Amino acid sequence: MKKMKSKSKITIDDYIKAVKKADREKELSKYPGWKRVTSVHKSKKSYDRKRDKKNIHEE
Repeated sequence: MKKMKSKSKITIDDYIKAVKKADREKELSKYPGWKRVTSVHKSKKSYDRKRDKKNIHEE
């Protein structure tokens, strides 16, 4: 009897998931210690006093 190989193919979704996971691992390995994995992106439209002050000094 011969062993049957599984014929499961790698889908695009599986490939994307693997690439994202590898990228996260690579990014986390760059920094020593702990790094926040889920960070909130600030909206450019929201009011930010520090950013507004910085723009005034540049102009």
